[in-house]
Amino acid sequence: MNRNRQERSVGRSVQEYLRGIVGGLLFSLPLLYTMEVWWAGYTMHPVRLLLYVLATFTLLLGYNRYGGLRCDASPAEVAIDSVEEMGIGIAISTVVLWLLGQLTFSLPISEVVGKIATESMTVAIGVSVGTAQLGGDSKSGDTGMENEPSQAQSHSGPFLSLEGSDISGQLAIATCGSVLFAANVAPTEEIFIIATQSNPYKLIGMALLSMLLGTIILFYSNFNGAQSFSQSRGIKNVLSGAVITYAIALVVSAAILWVFGRFDDTSAIVCLSETIVLGVAATLGASAGRLLLQ
Repeated sequence: MNRNRQERSVGRSVQEYLRGIVGGLLFSLPLLYTMEVWWAGYTMHPVRLLLYVLATFTLLLGYNRYGGLRCDASPAEVAIDSVEEMGIGIAISTVVLWLLGQLTFSLPISEVVGKIATESMTVAIGVSVGTAQLGGDSKSGDTGMENEPSQAQSHSGPFLSLEGSDISGQLAIATCGSVLFAANVAPTEEIFIIATQSNPYKLIGMALLSMLLGTIILFYSNFNGAQSFSQSRGIKNVLSGAVITYAIALVVSAAILWVFGRFDDTSAIVCLSETIVLGVAATLGASAGRLLLQ
């Protein structure tokens, strides 16, 4: 019994971390794609940057104390959670900024630290909110027992089943979510800049990151509404879910970029690169949006 309780506790902790990572990206991705924020990282005075970090940490302490996942947490636990969230925010910002070509070995250390610090503070707040508010068992306390899915969510059929009208409904909701997220950054110049500066390896990394995020959101993060997908985690179901979600994201990304004229007088390889770059945001919308919009 104790062993099972410990295993469930570890599983719950992993889900919280995954939910926090996704939440950090959900709430901060437009800023990670914004060059004005990149510039602020190395133009901001160190004193202002330090005050920004301290203010963010104070906000995290306040949120985790009054609106966090565990309302009965002690002051020490609140502080530990806040430090962890800042650490996750720094890690997420570092990886994404590197994939976007904004962190290189040729940059001075002060610019690297400034960019990461500036971006990671907003990401950290997103991590905190995502962990606490987007879970299927938010604020229910760590009882060691998983919530049972409701009758309406308890189906364990394959992802986007071809039976009945389920596939058309899921496709429609996924497309709406994808448009909602991708349209925020599609018209910006940053998409073209990132696309033209990214090498094939980073583009492949963005594609893999997109499919990984979609898989985590739908099958492993215990997001609100995810029970209807996570009941069936067979390899075939998970792989098909990742591929279909990413395919929807790429189609939506290409369509939005074309509408905004981003493909005009542009080579095919740059168009493909732009689609992959925007596909990260679109995949977040196609997967998380499917859960949040229905």
